[in-house]
Amino acid sequence: MSTFLIAGGTLPDGSKKDVLVIDDMISEISSHIASPLAQTAISLDARNCMVLPGLVDLHTHLREPGREDSETVASGSQSAVRGGFTAISAMANTFPVADTAGVVEQVFRLGQLTGLCDVFPVGAVTQGLLGRQLAELGAMASSAAHVRVFSDDGNCVSDSMVMRRALEYVKQFSGVIAQHAQDPALTVGAQMNEGVVSSLLGLKGWPAVAEEAIIARDILLADHVQSRLHICHLTTAGGVEIVRWAKARGINVTAEVTPHHLLLTDELATSYNPVFKVNPPLRTMADVMALREGLADGTIDIVATDHAPHPTESKECEWQNASFGMIGLETALSVVKQTMIDSSMMNWEQLVERMSTTPARIGSYANQGLGITVGSPANISIVNTAKNWRVDKDLVASRSRNTPFHGMELPAVVELTMLRGKISYNSQMGHAGE
Repeated sequence: MSTFLIAGGTLPDGSKKDVLVIDDMISEISSHIASPLAQTAISLDARNCMVLPGLVDLHTHLREPGREDSETVASGSQSAVRGGFTAISAMANTFPVADTAGVVEQVFRLGQLTGLCDVFPVGAVTQGLLGRQLAELGAMASSAAHVRVFSDDGNCVSDSMVMRRALEYVKQFSGVIAQHAQDPALTVGAQMNEGVVSSLLGLKGWPAVAEEAIIARDILLADHVQSRLHICHLTTAGGVEIVRWAKARGINVTAEVTPHHLLLTDELATSYNPVFKVNPPLRTMADVMALREGLADGTIDIVATDHAPHPTESKECEWQNASFGMIGLETALSVVKQTMIDSSMMNWEQLVERMSTTPARIGSYANQGLGITVGSPANISIVNTAKNWRVDKDLVASRSRNTPFHGMELPAVVELTMLRGKISYNSQMGHAGE
């Protein structure tokens, strides 16, 4: 039996409590725990720290199988626990594509073998991510991986009939379609946000309407067939308004925003540094503020990292030839604290809702996102809010180095991550087993 006493930490509601963990469960929460087991427990000093439920990421690219030069399930899991995550969702754009029960089960087993955090595979919507024929949705749902989230992320399901059929199909097992909203006809050759900056730089622009048109279409389709729709990486002020309109009418849609879209703008493209090239692109400050407001008022349901690792040769090249994408697992919590908590737009309870409780609910991850409550699994992150840290791309756990935050000083340091009562990351010791 393993027993930990997390002492003197601050819970999301602002109260200072001790938390007693016995085996894989939270056993007691109190300002003073008198249990004899607390006297012999391993003490973890949480003064100056927030004690949060483990974070849950609904949008992670782990690249395995097929692109292990960029990331593996193991290295991605290491990045995740450094960022305070106890569950991540492995997107389907692997080689081979995760469009069969066999591939999603392989990813699921790799996650179990690594054992640092829960790895939930996301199944492809269409075969080969080609947008033409539906993938093995039912087989993936009934597999050992119990897939409930399906996405062609990286590609948009642009065919309206295919999207309708997918939304109809997943209803039978309470699944959700997570759409990468990008009208391909409006983004051929696009390199960055369409606007003043793209005109000045001479780079082909990516109009906001390319995202908003798909969001609007799919919301109407989801309403028509009474199914669940999730919008990936929302980036535009117009998109926020469309989602707000849909929710006001009771349509079953959820949406996510990435940390990088909460902080960075298209002005950074003036450096021609491809580390700032991402899909969907960085937008304007007006969009950034609309995203923050949407996250604060609940129009946007969750924060998701869209952690997208790439090898050095794919990013350290000419902008036009560089791959789209940024890594973000290790910096996500810090960026959200800076943009939303430090600005007083959200409190810690709201952050937990958007980075743990709600993503777990959307993904149907039964043993995640249950909070710091007695009887819940001990999925815990201890975060030192009195510390800042400087991001160094050469010190990240990811196999890739394409962080847009390199050299930036960010608030809040994850000191420890615990998965069901086992320490999977300790800032003083490295990863469990190291």
